[in-house]
Amino acid sequence: MQSLRCSSLVVLVRVLGQIGIGVLAVVATTQAIEVLRQEANQSPSGGLGTPQQPATLWVSAVSESGPAELSRSFEKPFQTGPVLDPETVSGHFAGSNSLASEQELVSASTGEAAPSGDGKLRIICFGAHPDDAELRCGGVAALWAAEGHHVKFVSVTNGDIGHWAMAGGPLAQRRIAEAQHAANILGIQTEVLDIHDGELVPTLENRKLITRLIRQWQADVVIGHRPYDYHPDHRYVGVLIQDSAFMVTVPFICPDTPPLKRNPVFLYSYDSFQRPVPFRADIVIAIDSVIDKKIDALLRMESQFIEGGALGSAETTPKTPQQREAKRQQVKESFRRRFAELANRYRDKLIELYGKDLGQKVQYAEAFEICEYGRQPSKEELRRLFPFLPQQ
Repeated sequence: MQSLRCSSLVVLVRVLGQIGIGVLAVVATTQAIEVLRQEANQSPSGGLGTPQQPATLWVSAVSESGPAELSRSFEKPFQTGPVLDPETVSGHFAGSNSLASEQELVSASTGEAAPSGDGKLRIICFGAHPDDAELRCGGVAALWAAEGHHVKFVSVTNGDIGHWAMAGGPLAQRRIAEAQHAANILGIQTEVLDIHDGELVPTLENRKLITRLIRQWQADVVIGHRPYDYHPDHRYVGVLIQDSAFMVTVPFICPDTPPLKRNPVFLYSYDSFQRPVPFRADIVIAIDSVIDKKIDALLRMESQFIEGGALGSAETTPKTPQQREAKRQQVKESFRRRFAELANRYRDKLIELYGKDLGQKVQYAEAFEICEYGRQPSKEELRRLFPFLPQQ
């Protein structure tokens, strides 16, 4: 009997010991999280993730847990066919020899961190490649920027296979420079993440990355692809944005970046795909006043719209300055027809939003669908978020 009592006592002591260890672990974890939050709040960047810099290209680590498909394009370029000399690429790539560690994500970012708390709107628009956000949201971005609101475009991949004659690091650098030129014209900020083109996967790490970017920008509005598209990178940007909706407000996911106090309004940019669900135009914005600015920005992306991108060829790429200028004019008119077709397709929505007289006169437009995972804005809030709509 005495032996049994001793055994029971030993078991009790062990159980109490395990409980004590568990309590200590919880306390230590809570303290560590609080330290991370304090450090994030005291960051010299003001909680925007990257330090303030002049409007040049630079390399920065934006995630403490980079995605499994981490690209090293700037370190080990691969090439196919004739490659343009990086020195001829417009812009420059300052700091390209300063790469993050193997476990960190590298991004090329531009512009100064926009101030917070100034009463202006904050919009972040995600595209899969350096040209997607510009193509789908360039007009509305220019309208927001003209009124002093803060707009940022993020290309989630670096576009390093998006050309018929060059690839790898040289192409990624060229497309980053093109994105910077476009951003300068539109009056916005831009960032290109160093993930290989064609290799984006909706991993937990990438979900955290998108969550952090939205939080760091303190976004009121988030725009991205729908998850129904011909290109896997487009689809997975849509999935990642959906997965980040709500999570941006949850404190203990990515605790190093303060959560948003309010879920942003999440929007899908326009596409023409019908299955499984066709695009629904909840918001259609007239871009007549900035159509020239938008097209000018797109024409700076010559690797895509003048040389044909991944599906171009030596036969179709202009070879003389005269041919290049003729191609520019051809592409310009093609863009005008494209954005005019959107206005005509959604004429009824334009009349609903702008009134009969103005709505019938709109020539060019961009369209967006409200994602049900974000905040659901009232009609009054929509007009506050899109202040260039007529106030009723």
